[in-house]
Amino acid sequence: MRRSSRSVFGSALVGPIVLGLAWALASTGCNTYRQDLDRARAHYTANEYEKALALFRVLEHDMDSFSEAEKTQYAYTRGMTDYRLASLANPGTSVADPRKAFRDNSRHWLAIAAAIDKKTPGGLSEDEKQRLNDALTDLNRDVYGGGDALPDLDAGAPGSGAVPPGGPAAPPSPGVAPVVPGGALPPPGGPGAPGGSGFTAPGTPATKP
Repeated sequence: MRRSSRSVFGSALVGPIVLGLAWALASTGCNTYRQDLDRARAHYTANEYEKALALFRVLEHDMDSFSEAEKTQYAYTRGMTDYRLASLANPGTSVADPRKAFRDNSRHWLAIAAAIDKKTPGGLSEDEKQRLNDALTDLNRDVYGGGDALPDLDAGAPGSGAVPPGGPAAPPSPGVAPVVPGGALPPPGGPGAPGGSGFTAPGTPATKP
């Protein structure tokens, strides 16, 4: 049985029409995601952090629709939103501390932003890179106890504490001498502790009693 020319012509048009509609819908969806990302960033800039975070959470499942630069901006702005909320949250208990949850999320997203920008530069301005690095330096203290940037172990001591061989030093517990200039950290109850026999840092001349 022969098919009519109209049937053949109509069938030939179906494929391009369907593809065109699919492309139009996909473009509309991508534009919507970008608009929502711009809205979330605008909320962040206006210090409306709760509204920004609500939009970021909705957009999380659509990150694959973003360009690499947009992914960087999403991760950076979401991380900074959590960072700001952590500074505003009321302290909780040791079991449920909202500040810790915000800081954990902030570190997660800022690390993603840094990784994407390192692989595909151009998504962050120089000022944003500086803020990202400053925030990560602070947040890494929660995880590493000093990590990339050691906290001040003894604000009253002259100079800064050095990291002993084998890794960063943990904050001193009561009864343990703080890090001394020269880099040595006496063990608990050992020389240098209260009641001990005294401690001399390497390279420091001993003094007579």
